[in-house]
Amino acid sequence: MRSRTILSLSAAALLGVAALTGCSSDSKSSSSAPATPGAGPSAAAALADQPFGAGCAAVPSDPANAGSFDAMAKVPVATAASGNPVLSTLVKAVTAAGLGDSLNSSPHLTVFAPANDAFAKVPTDQLNALLADKDKLTTVLTYHVLPEQLAPDQLAGTHKTLQGTDLTVTGSGSTYTVNGNSMVICGNVQTANATVYIVDTVLMPAS
Repeated sequence: MRSRTILSLSAAALLGVAALTGCSSDSKSSSSAPATPGAGPSAAAALADQPFGAGCAAVPSDPANAGSFDAMAKVPVATAASGNPVLSTLVKAVTAAGLGDSLNSSPHLTVFAPANDAFAKVPTDQLNALLADKDKLTTVLTYHVLPEQLAPDQLAGTHKTLQGTDLTVTGSGSTYTVNGNSMVICGNVQTANATVYIVDTVLMPAS
């Protein structure tokens, strides 16, 4: 009778482990049967460290790819963006403005990075004119950067940009909007010196 009890307890423990390891990283709910004391907060912390948003599916998943989340986390932000095919137009703009070195050397940044589709919303003649005007381009690009590194739970609010004026973020959880019209489509992307929030609309400072 005693051996049956031990076997039953062992089976229950194995089922508990299987349930925990089978949970998707995208799950928003905690397990109904936590394994050990303290496991719940650790799991929540791990989830909070992950990129979120539908746009993250366009980021390369192979860790060996320079544009993957794993690869981006190992290098500073301008270098990280240069490997990501979702951000190729932004990289072109940063290069034209000569901002790559300053972004890479800054210790802590938050970057609202327009995806290629965000730049595609700008009429071609206006985009070409912007890329050709270094001063205006620098103004626009630095408006996308905060001189502090913000986690998702610190994102909502009004923040002063490197350009010198404010932008406002609303939302919570995994849904955020910048200045009322630019949605975060892939957030909490880590680089060696910045947290990146990929957005679907280019941000324009007030003239």
